[in-house]
Amino acid sequence: MDWAGVARRQEERSAAAQGAVLRANAAYGAGLAHLMLGDREAARAWLDRAVSAYRESWAEARPDSWGRPIATIKSRLLVDEPAEVEARWALEVGADRAETPIGRYAAALAHLVLGDDEQARVHADAIRTADDFPAEVGDALAAVAATDAIAYVEALERVLASFETRSDYLEDVPVADTVLVLRALGEARGLRAELSSPLLPG
Repeated sequence: MDWAGVARRQEERSAAAQGAVLRANAAYGAGLAHLMLGDREAARAWLDRAVSAYRESWAEARPDSWGRPIATIKSRLLVDEPAEVEARWALEVGADRAETPIGRYAAALAHLVLGDDEQARVHADAIRTADDFPAEVGDALAAVAATDAIAYVEALERVLASFETRSDYLEDVPVADTVLVLRALGEARGLRAELSSPLLPG
């Protein structure tokens, strides 16, 4: 994969995008590409732009557009930056009250960031059996909340496998970003998973 080329493409897309959410998605993709290149400073800069644009786009979003709060939390975790501000924002705009799996995913991430593992597990358990949400992600969130090392590794391997067998990626940037986010949350609790894939930074 020509990650330098992907980074340039995403940067150009972000610059030319009409609308904050399109600008945010392209900036997020650029951040992922720089992460794959091993340039964490550039990744941090582009993911910071993504956070700003996602927040800006919220004014135009439906109340159930949970992808934006989720992406802001993930953007911080991907580069080991504090995500408490974004987590509190997700809860302030109603993630705890969401009835959809994606909304409860936002809430679970937010509570894990804030260290409220008990509440995170409530949301994780709710989405593990949802028909329209990846069960392996719910399992991984629950394992992180319970600090269950064996379940964590098994679930994370299944999340990675789901990325490796898909054909569609955000902005056509093939990176297992959810794995990286779950790994960051797990490592904060002493959980470790040795994973290797072309979809992860080397």
